Amino acid sequence: MRVYVPLTLSGLAEAHRSGRLETGQLPAYAVTPALREWYLTDDIEELEYAALNRAALASLRLLAADAGAPRRRVVVAADVPDGGVSADAGRGPDPAELGEVRVAGPLPLAKAASVHVDSGDAEADVTAAADALAAADGGDDDARSVVDGAEDHELLWYATQEIPALVAERG
Repeated sequence: MRVYVPLTLSGLAEAHRSGRLETGQLPAYAVTPALREWYLTDDIEELEYAALNRAALASLRLLAADAGAPRRRVVVAADVPDGGVSADAGRGPDPAELGEVRVAGPLPLAKAASVHVDSGDAEADVTAAADALAAADGGDDDARSVVDGAEDHELLWYATQEIPALVAERG
């Protein structure tokens, strides 16, 4: 199963140093039955894109909580055995949680298939979105529009061999 793990550039640097993602601490996102039902499509590429975007929003939440992290959303895509992933069946149908899964134990960074990161051009919009996130969650429509501005930026695809360069430029 392909999972999308939200991080920050600082988190990616730590994963690069340790050789693993501490997925037990963070939710990951995947194409789950609830996500399929919500999006009403069988197109796996569309569903994976939706899971990736949910992980990007979770990365934005990490940025909102860490003022010192470089203002670029980061998502690591990795393949894990189906048995190594669980969805919380006890949750209600909250659209914000669709596709959320937990990966059992740490995930070796060597299992990563790719990394998706905002371009430098997105930093101003991502910064504004991270600052507006709490107000958007509270129902402020103007703040929601600011958060949507970050979502307008596509994450760039990077091969795992490019991780050293990504973490080197994080400062």
